[in-house]
Amino acid sequence: MNKERLTTFIDAVLAIIMTILVLELNKPDPVTLAGFWALKENFFAYTLSFFWLGTMWINLHNEWYKIKRINGQTIWATMVMLFFSSLFPYATSLVSENFNNTAAQGFYGMIVLFITLANLLTYHTLSKANQEEKFVAELIKTRNHWLQIDVLIKIIGLILALTIFPPAMMYSVLLTLIVLVIPNQIKNLKQRHHLPPEQKDSFT
Repeated sequence: MNKERLTTFIDAVLAIIMTILVLELNKPDPVTLAGFWALKENFFAYTLSFFWLGTMWINLHNEWYKIKRINGQTIWATMVMLFFSSLFPYATSLVSENFNNTAAQGFYGMIVLFITLANLLTYHTLSKANQEEKFVAELIKTRNHWLQIDVLIKIIGLILALTIFPPAMMYSVLLTLIVLVIPNQIKNLKQRHHLPPEQKDSFT
């Protein structure tokens, strides 16, 4: 299997998952401003989940264009990532309706962590498949460094959610999104802008 076939599959599955998210939104009853406001936690959970998955896809887009080869381990690590991603609409629905529930937030946190760990595993397999490519090794090393910080923040959020403050899990995801993920995407885009034209090819 070549890289393009795998990344096209990732695109398709993530697009479906992100579309399903909106189907889990509750409708206001009654349909008034007060009714919409009563669903503020529902909309927050949807928005956070949508943009978290969206930024994950953008990271793949911005970084995989440098990757030349994948292997069987990459495919299976990607399948694990997509499996846990497919549970995101379900987890989001749980926390949106039970925002201050420890079990709901804990389940959401575990799904987020499993997706992140699966991404780390995927980058590990890419590193092995592209050992002779120095720039790929540097890219993955940088990526893994901030992903480890990302995981640490989420683990702290999960511990807080399971002990004293359930919403801490979702707030930790929001924190990593604002402090780590989006700034790194902006940095990658700036670096890519200065690459020679032949290295700017996209995997999509």
